[in-house]
Amino acid sequence: MALTFFIGGARSGKSYAAVQAAITAGAPVNFVATATALDDEMIERIDTHKLQRPAHWMTVEEPLDLHSAIAAIPAHHTVIVDCLTLWVTNLMLGGHTPRSIVARSRNLAELLNARPGHSLVISNEVGSGIVPMGELSRQFQDTLGTVNATISACAEQAFLFVAGRAIRLAKSGNVTL
Repeated sequence: MALTFFIGGARSGKSYAAVQAAITAGAPVNFVATATALDDEMIERIDTHKLQRPAHWMTVEEPLDLHSAIAAIPAHHTVIVDCLTLWVTNLMLGGHTPRSIVARSRNLAELLNARPGHSLVISNEVGSGIVPMGELSRQFQDTLGTVNATISACAEQAFLFVAGRAIRLAKSGNVTL
């Protein structure tokens, strides 16, 4: 069917919009969560997200191996991946190099594009602020930016979320002056 990419800042409305799009699609939904509950605040965030989606949806918690998790989902199901930001964080903290993470994102994009069901992928935009001071922070920002660009380039549709509003993003080759 289609890969749709949702990107924006924290609490910008991207996850809510992906959930609503999946409900509208009408197919069974598998929610692939990349978060790990390492502290009380993250537990609260995860619980808040769970309340935003129907209880009958299947949730797969997979912080690292998105490819295997998605490959195991029935082809006609809608898949929501929430989110690439935490996935990249988990991979980096697990010792993966930026190059290997970007390669994984290319494989992920190919897998999602090959699925006959809808694929909805969520990520944070972290490159709109200042360049961070620390090397690891800069490496994360650059890696996530490249992963986001990789997924977005393969997506049929991409939306940027700001203050609960969506802006449809044009493919870079479709921009005219």
